[in-house]
Amino acid sequence: MFGWTYLDENGQDVGDSHHFDDRETAEEWIGQSWESLAEFGVEQVVLCDRRSGSHVYRMGLGPE
Repeated sequence: MFGWTYLDENGQDVGDSHHFDDRETAEEWIGQSWESLAEFGVEQVVLCDRRSGSHVYRMGLGPE
């Protein structure tokens, strides 16, 4: 089970996505949804493995 945690410009948690059965589906979803998240002020996302409670990786949504 995987999901995304949304972070604002200060790195503060501002919400979470719904859960996905696998990492590939979660990554496909963020690839389609990142622009609308950015429009709502999400600056970064963290892919989380909800079963283990670990962070897989962190990624910015804006230009580098």
